Amino acid sequence: MLVANLKAELETDVWECLDAVTDPELDEPITDMGFVERIEVTDARKVRVEFRLPTYWCSPNFAFLMAFGIRKEVTSIPWVVEAEVQLNDHCFGEKVNEGVNSGRAYHHIFAEYCDGARLDEVVDTFLAKAFDRRQETVLLGLQALGHDAEDIVSMSLGQLRRVVFSGEEELRQLPRYLDLLVAQGLASEPHDLAFPSWDGDEIAPHELRAHLAKLRGTRINMEFNGALCRGLARTRYKEVEIGPDGPTLIDFIEGRVPSREELAARG
Repeated sequence: MLVANLKAELETDVWECLDAVTDPELDEPITDMGFVERIEVTDARKVRVEFRLPTYWCSPNFAFLMAFGIRKEVTSIPWVVEAEVQLNDHCFGEKVNEGVNSGRAYHHIFAEYCDGARLDEVVDTFLAKAFDRRQETVLLGLQALGHDAEDIVSMSLGQLRRVVFSGEEELRQLPRYLDLLVAQGLASEPHDLAFPSWDGDEIAPHELRAHLAKLRGTRINMEFNGALCRGLARTRYKEVEIGPDGPTLIDFIEGRVPSREELAARG
């Protein structure tokens, strides 16, 4: 059997790798959102990850993308021999679980279960929103440091990498912005512009204010959806003490519901 300390270390590896899996609509790690329910590592270095979403009817698009993201990240860990992903409490759970654990590409699985539909356009839409949100944080950070519009829109990738930020959100989003910028081929060389639009267009100094207003709209929408998801998840999975005779009317009125573990323990 795995020694307790080693098991804890391996599970920590898995938790850390899952930070790279985001809710596609919110661009927030599923670990921060509380979606990961359980991680299990066996003696054979097989990993099982169980996750859940805020509602039973959360979009299958999101469920498929997160499930395949989990599998991709876990199987990238060198010591992992096999990975299994389990989506719990979801109307599409069986199809998602069957698809992700088959090892086939998510585009094929999704098309099979969703009348030939593909996720390419959906993925691009989510990436564009993530790009906008990350870019806004970096742009506002530069303004806070005293850079004017001319400085910002002409800044190169090499120059941006040398900027020293101190704000927590800027430090969190800068590497994520750079990763997406490079991954999408929008900038790669030190002399490339650091702040193109998602479509690859240059931003003129006089356009920066309007561009920031657009990015702000994207962020507000994502933050609203994030707050809604967290609230729904807290309500759905709130673990509270319920009396021995089960929940009463006041428990339901106040949003107190028993957890799945509590219900299972009661038989």
